[in-house]
Amino acid sequence: MDEVVFGVLTASDRASSGEYEDRSGPAISEFLSTAVTNPFSLDRRVIPDEQSEIESALISMIEAGCAVIITTGGTGPAPRDITPEATETVCDKMLPGFGEQMRAISLRHVPTAVLSRQTAGIRGSTLILNLPGSPRSIRETIDEIWPAVPYCVDLIGGPYIETTEGPWAAWRPPHARRGSGIS
Repeated sequence: MDEVVFGVLTASDRASSGEYEDRSGPAISEFLSTAVTNPFSLDRRVIPDEQSEIESALISMIEAGCAVIITTGGTGPAPRDITPEATETVCDKMLPGFGEQMRAISLRHVPTAVLSRQTAGIRGSTLILNLPGSPRSIRETIDEIWPAVPYCVDLIGGPYIETTEGPWAAWRPPHARRGSGIS
């Protein structure tokens, strides 16, 4: 079974200054512990909403070998919400389908989901996902988008990510599956 390195990046002025506890990063870590069966390690960081710092952290995490980087925070319309811009700057390709789906999921829960600018992109063999900042919203969206993540990582040359049973179970076309059971 392939070992995987995941990056979890919280972009928040208040959490990075210690004004409040980061709950979003731990929510992502908890999801990964529930959904992924591979041995994995986490590169977790909490930084301010500064575009240059987000870009630097993303590049550093990519260079550290992260197969998937999941960001949280900074996806709204407020002036300091610049995570999507930082992501777009460091990515080779954008994957707008992820953002479209995350907004569609969130719209089932809150009408303000139309304000979200969640997105995703790739740089080299790393997938970057921008999730919202609320732990509840994170779980609502990640449970439903995760089935596409392992195959995306396969297609860009990353490790083979295996999952547990659940709504987040990996989906791959038959020719791309290893062995039997959930892949």
